[in-house]
Amino acid sequence: MKPRLALCLSVAIGALMGFAAEAKTLRWSSPTDLTTLDPYAHTESFTTSMLHHVFDPLVRRSRNLELEPALAVSWKTVRPDTWRFELRRNVKFHNGNPFTADDVVASINRLLDPGARARGNISTVTGAQKVDDYTVDITTKGPYPLLLNDLAGVYIMDKEWMEANDALKPGNIATGVTTAASSTAVGTGPFKVESYKPDAGTVFVVNPDWWDKTQHNLDRIEFKPIKSDATRVAALLSGELDLIAPAPLQDLQRISGSSGFKVIEEPSLRLIMLSLSFRPELKAMPGQKNPQLDLKVRQAMWHAIDFEAIKKRVMRDRSRNTGTLVAPPVPGYSKDNDKPFGYDLDKAKKLLTEAGYPNGFKTKLNCPNDRYINDEQICVAIASMWTKVGIQTELQTESRATYFPRQDRHEFDVSMVGWATLPPMDGFSVLSSLLTEQKEGYGGSNSGAYSNPQIEELTRKAAVELDEEKRRAMLVEALKVARDTVAYIPVHQQPVAWAIRDGVEVPQFPDEYVRLWFATVK
Repeated sequence: MKPRLALCLSVAIGALMGFAAEAKTLRWSSPTDLTTLDPYAHTESFTTSMLHHVFDPLVRRSRNLELEPALAVSWKTVRPDTWRFELRRNVKFHNGNPFTADDVVASINRLLDPGARARGNISTVTGAQKVDDYTVDITTKGPYPLLLNDLAGVYIMDKEWMEANDALKPGNIATGVTTAASSTAVGTGPFKVESYKPDAGTVFVVNPDWWDKTQHNLDRIEFKPIKSDATRVAALLSGELDLIAPAPLQDLQRISGSSGFKVIEEPSLRLIMLSLSFRPELKAMPGQKNPQLDLKVRQAMWHAIDFEAIKKRVMRDRSRNTGTLVAPPVPGYSKDNDKPFGYDLDKAKKLLTEAGYPNGFKTKLNCPNDRYINDEQICVAIASMWTKVGIQTELQTESRATYFPRQDRHEFDVSMVGWATLPPMDGFSVLSSLLTEQKEGYGGSNSGAYSNPQIEELTRKAAVELDEEKRRAMLVEALKVARDTVAYIPVHQQPVAWAIRDGVEVPQFPDEYVRLWFATVK
């Protein structure tokens, strides 16, 4: 009897352990995948969000999105252009190597490399110097009030590992440069990468030696990219997934009406906009002057888009139309700037005629089809609307895997951009990345080559202005210039909608980051 009893107990305990392990696995999906495991090789916020599970920055965003200590426990300014950081002790990388000042210096220098795609994330930083094993000085071009905001997006890498794997130089998805860090991630964060298979899935396992107090109950995260909305929703409702983010807008009512599931949604910080080429020629009109260089043409392109129709038909009335380049919660936002051009086909045609294009012109519109909410449908609608005023629009949509590198190589006449002002969550992000020329660390995402001397001056003044009221006024002024000159065409502020099964709790954030170190599974 005893052996049989022992066997029964063994089976029972095994079943319970299996249930517990399953209960602590969170399975989720998105239409997009990680572009790389190298945190400095890209500027794509979804990948940044995913890699935050593996890497820690010096300072991070709390559950309330406030800045708080992470790998740095304290900081102070020792000179107007120098910040000193005291580092957290007894922290280890996933491979067991100790975290020290050497890792911070190596990471900052790696990001400052001209070959780093994310170089613009620290456009005002000039260097990092080791004071001792647990003290680092970071220098800037001058007084800079947003350094902590920027550092929240700088993940610290292991110098010893980078040296051993020839990865001290960064990769870059735009140029196609890869290193060992492109496919292997060694951080100090709450989870380790167990496996990474592009386009198939990534598995994370808990880091039992994480330095911070654990607020989740997960042992394992299984992520699988599923591009098809219908397939992703079916996987959720059939029990194959616990979370989908984002959830397709057209399916929200069906999901929320299904027993055992719920939808959570709120406005995102992300604004969708169109980047216009300001180069001498368009790809669609080689050998001819670029019509988009004319302000009246750009105004006509804005007036020719029926944003209300896009909001109602494509976005299911869940987006918010906008006339500016930052969302209302972001410093630099102004109601006076947030006035969309009205939909007016007659005015658009008149402006084109005044600009010398009574019969319109040719342009190419390029968009991703798996990055933003209903991105392809939005672009299909815009191309059709432009055709009505004589703008012959050749539309091409493609996966973000090829789209963003092409955008970085300046291959587009008009292209879709989504901007959530990350990592600083400040309007200065728009100025320094989208509106300034590509020099001196600025203009990293200004793929259209927009240039305005007034914005160049305001950006550099705002970078060193410590009076917050004056600094914000500079941001507002620069964004007004951007609107008046139609530097970009704002489309809308997109919604954030997730769908989860009952028993899963995941806080939602307006920056669209999926922070599973706050998740619990029952």
